[in-house]
Amino acid sequence: MIYLDNSATSPVDEEVLDSMMPYLREEYGNPSSKYYCKAVNAKNAVEEAREKVAQLLEARPEEIVFTAGSTESTNFILKGYMDYRKYYVDGKNHIITSVVEHKATLNTCKYLNGEIYSNNDPTFSLSGTARRVDRGYSASFIPVSEFGEVLPEKVREAIQPDTAMVSIIHVNNEVGTINDIATISGVCHQNGIAFHSDITQSLGKIPIDVKKMGIDYASCSAHKLYGPKGVGAAYLLSDDYGISPITAFMHGGEQEFGFRAGTLAVHNIVGFGKAAEIAKRDLQSTQKRISELDEYLVQNLLKMDCVRLTNSSEKRIPGLISIIIDIPYFHNERFIKMISDELAISTGSACSAGEPSYVISAMGLADMVSKVLRITINKHTTKEELDYLIKTISDNV
Repeated sequence: MIYLDNSATSPVDEEVLDSMMPYLREEYGNPSSKYYCKAVNAKNAVEEAREKVAQLLEARPEEIVFTAGSTESTNFILKGYMDYRKYYVDGKNHIITSVVEHKATLNTCKYLNGEIYSNNDPTFSLSGTARRVDRGYSASFIPVSEFGEVLPEKVREAIQPDTAMVSIIHVNNEVGTINDIATISGVCHQNGIAFHSDITQSLGKIPIDVKKMGIDYASCSAHKLYGPKGVGAAYLLSDDYGISPITAFMHGGEQEFGFRAGTLAVHNIVGFGKAAEIAKRDLQSTQKRISELDEYLVQNLLKMDCVRLTNSSEKRIPGLISIIIDIPYFHNERFIKMISDELAISTGSACSAGEPSYVISAMGLADMVSKVLRITINKHTTKEELDYLIKTISDNV
């Protein structure tokens, strides 16, 4: 099978797998235990990985908290910051996000806003009207441009006197739009507002410097940069006094500076560290290769009269190509199913599978939702594989 759904997950790098295996076999100690060698070795391995992840973000090691992935990181940061700000600081309780965020951000904000209690069932009443509960917070969901970009002026317009935090994705996971994070964070800081960004789709693919970009909090996962599933990180800005207080997401032991209780999955954390090390080491060469493949694929796809990009702007990350097959009889789900034995592509986010894309709709393309394909390249993709994809699409349209 030709795998071209790398925004959903990426293959584990061989170097990453090799680095993990000792911690599944002989080095199985609990890093929270003391004195004996297996515990010390495990703790040292975790701290080494923390340094490598921090280096990829241009952050300090003590600003990295390991989690189970971006979704947990986002829940921890948004719920934790809003709780602490409201109850322990100044009572501010309003959060701003966009309508095209990953479900981890959208549903967390909807939960805070009292709209939902789970991820697939809205709070409802027998009358059929949506029931909203008061959790003590409010949220605003701002629109985007025709290219899926969150404009800084829209963020500014949404700010209220009680706004505490803004959360905007760096690179959109469905259409690849790159948001101007530095400008948006500047708007936030001018108004005393904390800024969070989901950097899952950009980390390891384009340079990230959380300090220069003005990011106070960030979420990321290992499995989008050739690392293992089940591990990610929350970046929490620190100052001379350490990390600013934030309510813990899981209570229990004092692991991860007291922010995240539970025994650490050392093998996964080591794998994340190795993936981060490789990403930083190979960033320029990987960027160049994927950019060249992206250009080749887009040029050949656009030779077909019925194909166009959902995001034709220059603000698109190379390697994530979202296209519209604009012919009456084409249906993306049927097409993907038909070719699924040979090619792996998608209609959009794996976290929204089975429902129409709210991202595409928000871009003013609601009538094209069933005609969108998302193709995502990895560092192992070849031109021959792309040629096969191009021919497959051409033969069917």
